[in-house]
Amino acid sequence: MLGTRPEVVKLAGVIRGLGSDAQVVHTGQHYDDALSGEIFCGLGLPEPRVGLRRTGGLPRVEQVSSMIDQLGRTFEAARPAVVVVQGDTNSASAGAQAAHYLGIDVLHVEAGLRSHDRTMPEEINRRIIGVLADVHCAPTEGAAAHLLAEGVEPHRIHLTGNTAVEAVRASLPGPEARRAVLKAHGLCSDGFVLATVHRPENTDDPERLRLILGELVGLGLPVLLPIHPRTRARARRYGLDGLLAALRVVEPVDHATFLALAHEARLLVSDSGGVQEECTVLKRPLVVVRNNTERPEAMDSGFAVLAAPGPDIGFRARALLDDPGLAARLAATPSPFGDGRAGDRIVGLIRTLVERAVPSTRRVSDRPAVAAPGVRPASLPSPVGAPTGPHPPGGNPCTDHPMPAEPRPEAFSPPPEAATTSTSSC
Repeated sequence: MLGTRPEVVKLAGVIRGLGSDAQVVHTGQHYDDALSGEIFCGLGLPEPRVGLRRTGGLPRVEQVSSMIDQLGRTFEAARPAVVVVQGDTNSASAGAQAAHYLGIDVLHVEAGLRSHDRTMPEEINRRIIGVLADVHCAPTEGAAAHLLAEGVEPHRIHLTGNTAVEAVRASLPGPEARRAVLKAHGLCSDGFVLATVHRPENTDDPERLRLILGELVGLGLPVLLPIHPRTRARARRYGLDGLLAALRVVEPVDHATFLALAHEARLLVSDSGGVQEECTVLKRPLVVVRNNTERPEAMDSGFAVLAAPGPDIGFRARALLDDPGLAARLAATPSPFGDGRAGDRIVGLIRTLVERAVPSTRRVSDRPAVAAPGVRPASLPSPVGAPTGPHPPGGNPCTDHPMPAEPRPEAFSPPPEAATTSTSSC
């Protein structure tokens, strides 16, 4: 289940890997077609089997409660073997809660990320899902260590890597297509900055947004800004149209176009979590416009630097732009987020859960613990009573393919008042 553009991008490989066994539910958290709807076509995915009433734009309490209510009725009717949630969105939190309350196993993709900042809504979502998930797919050893420190049983943690790596590799246009994108925007390779600003803490504070836009204007290179609807609305409300006019502002672009632009940019400036992962695959330097991050691996490997909103943005950006050896160092540095096979490992774990599923009439009171075998960090101890070694007897579902086929689960039925969408015409 998913509800935002990043979730669609990062789960695309898993959805493809499961084929007809995957029933996709969209919560409607991203209500702008340019941000979510069209991406299904662009990634060659079918439209979601079930689409809930749109919840985008609602206050957080109302949004999450509406999602839990609708998802609960959807899951109750379908009784899936496992519900897969990704990341740290309100959609993921609501999905994990609805499934857990119904005794349905929850698999969390991108588990264990922590910023340790309780003011971030995403951090609260991550911690909620961390308590409820039955299987945690950690993208890095650091993420796995966070889960262990919070008391998650080792056999529930699987070091899979991050699906962002294969998502970038699959969607990045080739050289000719990238040249066409640059031409359409009047840009030259390695001659511009690509920026995105969308996080509420950066857009909902007038002074903070003014500082960010002002620093972008002062970088001395053309700055392309695909603008989020929230950012445009706030800039107009705060009287910052003059700063926008000094930038090359465009409407949101599709994922492939964004990757093409990012690959050809000299520098990236963003407050996005996903861009922190993508820059390590594209080998481009990034200034992260935030006070903290849940993805320190991008900084530790030299791809990104943190910059607080204000003069620090310009200072950090110019330091990267003026570093003559930076491009060569990044080109030689592997991504810290995995080898591009995370989706295959996650599909193997899901199939194992389906094979082990108990009858769909179960409830929370009689649900068994799930101990699906898989890849664990070498530093993780084996679960109590479990054999030592790389994985328990019986094969490793993360690497032993092909997996035996299992019966196709029943199609999801939408709850009352939920809109069922048709198959994509793309």
